Amino acid sequence: MIDFTTAPLRVTVPDEGWLERLAAIDSRVELEVWDVAQPQPDGHVALAVSTYRNATDGLERIDPQRLGVLQLQTLGFDGVEAALPAGITCCNAIGVHEGSTAELAVALLLASQREIDAFARERPQWNRRLTASLLDRRIMLLGHGGIGGEIEKRLTGFDAELVRVAGHRRADGRGTVHGSDELAGLLPRVDAVVVAVPLSETTEGMIDDAFLSALPDGAVVVNVSRGKITDTDAVVRQAGRIRYATDVTDPEPLPPDHPLWTTPGVLVSPHVGGMSTAMRPRIEGVVRHQIHRLLAGLEPDSVVISA
Repeated sequence: MIDFTTAPLRVTVPDEGWLERLAAIDSRVELEVWDVAQPQPDGHVALAVSTYRNATDGLERIDPQRLGVLQLQTLGFDGVEAALPAGITCCNAIGVHEGSTAELAVALLLASQREIDAFARERPQWNRRLTASLLDRRIMLLGHGGIGGEIEKRLTGFDAELVRVAGHRRADGRGTVHGSDELAGLLPRVDAVVVAVPLSETTEGMIDDAFLSALPDGAVVVNVSRGKITDTDAVVRQAGRIRYATDVTDPEPLPPDHPLWTTPGVLVSPHVGGMSTAMRPRIEGVVRHQIHRLLAGLEPDSVVISA
């Protein structure tokens, strides 16, 4: 790695809005705008901040001899390793999106349980009816990484029983985290499942007919992970028995004529889990942190692809 403790640190950001906010960070930093989907600037760039949307666009055209570190604005990095040329270190945005995504997961769960979407469609009718609560319910948290942990914090206090599931069974200070091999026995005994697992060969399509059929009538599944975690056709087939609230779809964006839009008991938001007012200051904080590490001669944090 180049020694940036004495040489100027060249940092690119995706748009001009970043320049003013990072301008006073350090006299050794040279800032300029480069949207990584556009042609790469001449000379060597120490740290490039990717665009937020379509994070893989243009990556295959980057010359690894002229870029040291690519800082993603996303937590997920699906497709990045396949598109990014070897020789570039890539970091994801730890601590930026987890809280906001957890917040949306709880909002989707509550809206689905209390039928807020249905009441909105029925206005101006005054259709009072009994709806499901989170009180005294058993809620499965499927995935106990960064987002899952944040969801757990937000659901604590709802007087619900939380059933935590991760890849492997373990114990922590709050009790048992079940292993994914226990799902078949756990699903029939929960009222809701909040899914926050990473996309992998193991998890792709895991919410299928067998998964949904194991749940009791009226259960709700909330997905804030990736669309491909769910077999969308299975959700349509289970219409009326299982409710489904999701921030991610397969395909994505969801075409206007897709049957999921009109499937009873389905609530869809357009992949906005991390898109809140908390995002910009948090991703800027990550970039500042990475810059200070490079200036100190340290490796960047949150490396997901090594050079």
